[in-house]
Amino acid sequence: MKKLVMTMGDPGGVGPEIVLKALTSAEVRKNCIPIIIGDAYVMKEAIELFNPSIKLKIIKSPEESRPAEGSLELIDMGMIKEFVKNRPTAGTGGACVNYIKKAVAIALSKQVDGIVTAPVSKEALKMAGFKWPGHTEMLAQLTRTKDYAMMLVGGPLRVILVTIHTALKNVPELITKQRIMKTIRMAKKACDMLGIRKPRIAVAGLNPHAGEAGILGDEERKKILPAVKDAMKDGISVSGPYPPDTIFHKAYNGDVDIVVCMYHDQGLIPLKMIAFDHGVNVTVGLPFVRTSPDHGTAYDIAWKGVANPSSMIEAIKMAAALRI
Repeated sequence: MKKLVMTMGDPGGVGPEIVLKALTSAEVRKNCIPIIIGDAYVMKEAIELFNPSIKLKIIKSPEESRPAEGSLELIDMGMIKEFVKNRPTAGTGGACVNYIKKAVAIALSKQVDGIVTAPVSKEALKMAGFKWPGHTEMLAQLTRTKDYAMMLVGGPLRVILVTIHTALKNVPELITKQRIMKTIRMAKKACDMLGIRKPRIAVAGLNPHAGEAGILGDEERKKILPAVKDAMKDGISVSGPYPPDTIFHKAYNGDVDIVVCMYHDQGLIPLKMIAFDHGVNVTVGLPFVRTSPDHGTAYDIAWKGVANPSSMIEAIKMAAALRI
């Protein structure tokens, strides 16, 4: 089985709870050897509250891992001695960055087969003095990865984004032929990771009706279509641009394997509509497998025992199944 590390996520959010619930599920234990990266102080409290029969074993590296029934293994970063639940703080933001840096170092050294990250708070990262808008950009910088993309998978839908965490007003200027071409190539790579042979890649337009022949916008004619044509010349099975209000129906019905989306919510709204509790985020282009649940820290329900681990379970299962 593959060996995977899981970062604990923001201590004040649902991360510790969903990690605990996921790693004690039979679904996960039969798919991988899991190791947590986080703080023993926090995980011990989560165990005491939500599953006191579990024992926590502290290890220093994945090489010390000796999985046993009824126990979880954790690399203790020793960052947290006390923390505030249900809201972001600078301390928890800084701790999260250290968890992720440790996970990246371990993955780059080939001690594990991939990493799964529990949710962090963008606000907490900012409070701690970091400017990354999220995990994806942080991981790309830490691994010096230039070409990367965010793919989301849920039910029959797979979407991959040309632009990620940016204001909607910035999108028209940020979508260029070069960015779209790169994302189409990343879509092909993502399908390779999933084991999809001869993938059918569809590209969504930016404007209503995909611009309606330039009447409703010319980004399709000037940027998107030229990128699609060049990708076709490279031998990639890609088509579009399609009207955004119809292409996801085609994908849902299995007519295409993945949709290249121009901006964050264009892809995430349909995906979360059908797979809110079990969507998975995959960073494509990194030198190792990385997945995460497709939801945030959920401070409002954290530490109440009601957090649903389904998305975390699916993220772990996908990390075990993906190949670079």
